[in-house]
Amino acid sequence: MPQIPEKIHELTVGQLSARSGAAVSALHFYESKGLISSRRTSGNQRRYTRDTLRRVAFVRAAQRVGIPLATIRDALAELPEERTPTHEDWARLSEAWRSELDERIRQLNRLRDHLTDCIGCGCLSLDSCVLSNPDDAFGDRMAGSRLMVERGRGRRG
Repeated sequence: MPQIPEKIHELTVGQLSARSGAAVSALHFYESKGLISSRRTSGNQRRYTRDTLRRVAFVRAAQRVGIPLATIRDALAELPEERTPTHEDWARLSEAWRSELDERIRQLNRLRDHLTDCIGCGCLSLDSCVLSNPDDAFGDRMAGSRLMVERGRGRRG
């Protein structure tokens, strides 16, 4: 991993990429989404403060566990004066994200179980299949395609 001399307080996008392991395009994307920020030199080149390394590490760790970028951005925006996330920040935020991840795991387990049922059944019934017609609130009255036609008739007449 390339070392950055201690006397350098700002990093180029290439240096930030090399140290963080994030592609330059990812860093530009993070910046466009408000996850990191830079200043521009007189030659219009980006310069990042050294603490941006920790912000990028925070973003990448949160992404690895499935946290959406918008949620990560909101979490970073809560920090005072856009400071770098600390260990305590990560602990607090990850605890808050845990219930969201637990719910996603429950949904994925439910989908897996339905897939197992579907493999055994093989019908893919549009009327009753939990995969092709999930959470069908009107299935007991009629199939979806008839409902769409009826809805269209109601607007005309």
